[in-house]
Amino acid sequence: MKQLRLSLCLLAICMAFQQCTNSPDRKENETAGHKTGPGQVAEIWSKEKANQWYEKQGWLVGSNFTPSTAINQLEMWQAETFDTATINRELGWAASIGMNTARVYLHDLLWEQDSTGFLQRMDTFLAIADSHGILPLFVFFDSVWDPFPEPGKQREPKPHVHNSGWVQSPGANALKDSTQYPRLERYVKGVTSHFANDDRVLGWDVWNEPDNTNDRAYGKVELEEKEKYVLPLLEKSFEWVRSANPSQPVTSGVWLDDWSSHEKMTPLQQLQIEQSDIISFHNYDGPEEFEKRVKWLQRYERPLLCTEYMARPNGSTFEDILPLGKKYNIAMYNWGLVDGKSQTIYPWDSWDKQYTGEPEVWFHDIIRKDGTPYRQEEVDLIRELTAAAEQGK
Repeated sequence: MKQLRLSLCLLAICMAFQQCTNSPDRKENETAGHKTGPGQVAEIWSKEKANQWYEKQGWLVGSNFTPSTAINQLEMWQAETFDTATINRELGWAASIGMNTARVYLHDLLWEQDSTGFLQRMDTFLAIADSHGILPLFVFFDSVWDPFPEPGKQREPKPHVHNSGWVQSPGANALKDSTQYPRLERYVKGVTSHFANDDRVLGWDVWNEPDNTNDRAYGKVELEEKEKYVLPLLEKSFEWVRSANPSQPVTSGVWLDDWSSHEKMTPLQQLQIEQSDIISFHNYDGPEEFEKRVKWLQRYERPLLCTEYMARPNGSTFEDILPLGKKYNIAMYNWGLVDGKSQTIYPWDSWDKQYTGEPEVWFHDIIRKDGTPYRQEEVDLIRELTAAAEQGK
């Protein structure tokens, strides 16, 4: 009899355990991207969770935002040059033409320099953005332009040169030195943890163009050389962001070459796609190429964000591209808002070709320093399309 009671007891325990492991709550945790235990990294969001999140956002339209008084990420955020008046004014201009989001770059040296002050300035920025109904998508790392960033006073712009003072994060020295990983980890975890449940933050863009090899003014590097250092750090960076279990989605955008099948992508691009809750990409080409790449990425059945586009001489214009973004319900971020110290009204080839005065056709940017549009018809189109999206048309 005692043996029968023991057997029944063991059977009850097993049934209870099976019921627990098959419970809806556990299944939701495993598929929706929540932590499954203490100290574990949150999982990638399920397609269902990502699409449910995206449905709540409405159509997202904005720009890659740096205030016109900053030459780069460091000048935007450092205490001495953090220009709230300009940020408030220019985000107000963005909102007035129908924009509701902005892609904004951070930098690891800001954390090392003054982590407490940096978080406070981010909070101030979020308050300003929120007052204008704008949700920022924050970018942690960036492989473009100057690979030797230095904190403190930044250089003055080179006359008529596109993005002459933009800096990479982390710089080449840190990228090649794995002993610096712990400080980069503290930066990513510290920022994400602080804002992990802040509904004023749209999401986290882990790394901008990680496989970009064009280190302007410093020559080109081989892709294999860059990937050797970037790939392990990119993988860790995704883990660091997710370790905070943020309520916001995580992404890193593909931009190079052929994405027509997963097999044709490089290992780095595959990692970007596989680790992203929402899929982001860049495209500065005309409408045919844009639409082709959208269709390539639709196979992943996740929300799509075009986090960079709009280079007028390339055929990437508001008139041709923004309506396609609306058609396919893609979040759209053009490069640049107000003509300023970044000088992105000039084309990429201004690094090699001498320009004088304002170019006949602006490369990027929408608004002049005084707040007037570069082209009124572009502003009218942005307003028209975003207003129609709000009305469900």
